Amino acid sequence: MNTEAQKKSLLLELIAFSTVDGQLHKREYEFLWHVAQELNIGLDVFHDLFHQEIKPVVVKSEFQRIQQFYRLALIMHCDGILHEKEAKAIQQIAIEMGLNPTAVKRILDLMKKAPNAMIDPKVLLRVFQEQHN
Repeated sequence: MNTEAQKKSLLLELIAFSTVDGQLHKREYEFLWHVAQELNIGLDVFHDLFHQEIKPVVVKSEFQRIQQFYRLALIMHCDGILHEKEAKAIQQIAIEMGLNPTAVKRILDLMKKAPNAMIDPKVLLRVFQEQHN
């Protein structure tokens, strides 16, 4: 992430997605806070983001869009409950990001089968790269 606006946009998108099922689980909050810390976002700014509307900043790098999609997918699995609203929302977000729907479906299926919903970063990138061929 290059700019403060991009970092905040990323977190705003994660916050909005984490509450698509109508609630914010403690594990989701902790995950969001961890991401904020990695982006060097302070606690006050982080809490303030929960009261802002999303003003999306387009991420041009495909790698960064894949990272953002994966973060969203991790948040979806974070509370241990997969809601239908979350599944539909993440697929729509991925399409809006310009990610390949087939690769998105494969990643989500792999995450469902994984014991902790995490997949190897190399596998993540390979699935998206295969769709370029």
